[in-house]
Amino acid sequence: QVTLVESGGGSVQAGGSRRLSCVASGSVYGDVTACMGWFRQAPGKEREGVAVTGLGATFYGDSVEGRFTISRDIAGNTVDLQMDSLRPEDTGTYYCAAGPRVLIGGRCSMRSDSDYRYWGQGTQVTVSS
Repeated sequence: QVTLVESGGGSVQAGGSRRLSCVASGSVYGDVTACMGWFRQAPGKEREGVAVTGLGATFYGDSVEGRFTISRDIAGNTVDLQMDSLRPEDTGTYYCAAGPRVLIGGRCSMRSDSDYRYWGQGTQVTVSS
């Protein structure tokens, strides 16, 4: 079994920054950490991809491109999300994902939450205007 634990959520004013971290533990072998990333879900909305990294490439959602930065540690079991210039519309529960079910053109997917096998419990980020 694989466990993902997120940390770093909280409240911040618009324009501020926040850094999320996710640590994978347990049966972390094989392709579990080939792709890791972050999704988020706002109240009443579907879960959407924020940023994913692995297999030599990194992808960002259109709404966070240029403001968020995803990074991995050397061991590859930790993935961080640095969020700058936060906006109220960034408010939501942020989930860490690992263990890709599918690849898109040989690259990590950010298409759907069904594309990943393992999920963290989520961490809330609230951005006030």
